[in-house]
Amino acid sequence: MRRRDLITLIGGAAAWPLAARAQQPGVRMRRIGVLVSNLPADDPEWQARSNAFVQGLQERGWSDGRNVLLEYRWGLGDPDRLRKYAAELVALAPDVMFAAGGAAVAPLQQSSRSVPIVFANVLDPVGAGFVGSLARPGGNATGFASMEFGLSAKLLELLKQIAPRVARVAVVRNAGNPVEVAQFGAIQAVAPSLGVELTPIIGRDSGEIEHDIGAFARGGNGGLVVTGAGVQQIQRDTIVAAAAQHKLPAVYVFRGFVAQGGLISYGIDQTEPYRLAAGYVDRILKGEKPADLPVQAPTKYELVINLKTAKALGLDLPASVLARADEVIE
Repeated sequence: MRRRDLITLIGGAAAWPLAARAQQPGVRMRRIGVLVSNLPADDPEWQARSNAFVQGLQERGWSDGRNVLLEYRWGLGDPDRLRKYAAELVALAPDVMFAAGGAAVAPLQQSSRSVPIVFANVLDPVGAGFVGSLARPGGNATGFASMEFGLSAKLLELLKQIAPRVARVAVVRNAGNPVEVAQFGAIQAVAPSLGVELTPIIGRDSGEIEHDIGAFARGGNGGLVVTGAGVQQIQRDTIVAAAAQHKLPAVYVFRGFVAQGGLISYGIDQTEPYRLAAGYVDRILKGEKPADLPVQAPTKYELVINLKTAKALGLDLPASVLARADEVIE
C-alpha cells in the first residue's frame, strides 16, 4: 500500500477504538474534535505539534481516554476532505473543536457556528473572516495567529544577505489562497530595492512544482522563497529536493524544511501555538466562550540554519546571520 493511501485510510478511520480508551467510572467524558488541515499523521512535524497539544492538555488535567476523547481527522490539504471531515466532527457533538492549521477553520465554521473552535497557526484570521477582531473575536472561534505579512519581505532580504549574487527569485506560493496574495505583494514591494526579479511558482502538485523549479533554475543566479501554506507543506519533500538538485539557495517559513535538508528558515515556532491552544481548549471546557478569549499573535520568530546544506551550495554564511541563529543544524 502506498504511503498516501495508508494515510488516507488513517484519516477516514476517525479516532482510536473506544474500547482501547475506556472511560473511567464516574468521570464525565468530554469530546474534542481535531481537524488537521495539511500534514499527514506520520509526518514528524505533525507529531511534534500533536504531542505539544496533548501534553498541554495533560498539564491541565485532561487525559485522552480518561476524561476526554480526542477525535482526529486529516484533511491532507484537500478542500473536499476538509469539508467532509468537518461535518463528521460536528456530527459527533464535540464540546470543542481544534483547527490545526488555517485551512481547517472555514470548513468547521461552515459546519457549525455554535460549537467552540480553537485554532493554531492561522495567518490573518481577521482578514479571513474567522474572527471579528483579535481583541474581541466575537463568534465561535479564537486561537493563535501565525506570522504577519511583513515577514514575507524579510524572507527575501534574508536570501539576499546569505546569497548576494542572487538576482532572480522564484516565490513558491499558492495563488488560490488570498493570504498568500498579500504575502507575495509584500515580497514584490521590496524586490526592486534589492535588485531582484521575481517569478511566481504556483504550487499544485509535485510534478508541476519540480518541473517549474527546474525550468526556473536554468536561467542562472536564482534562489527560492517558499511562503507558508498547506500546499507547500504537503510538497515539502519535492521542494527541498528540487532546491538541492538545482543548487538553489532557499529561504523557508517553517523549520521542518530545514530539518529535512533545506537551507534556512525564519518564522514562528510552529509547535508552541499547539501547546498554548490546549490552554484555550481547557478554558472553554471549563465554561469560557471563544468570543471572550482574544486571538494571540506570535511574539518570537526563530532563525534556523542547515550548515551542511550551506556547504553543499558553496555558501559562506555571514557571521552576523550565524550569530542570530536560534538553531544550527550540522
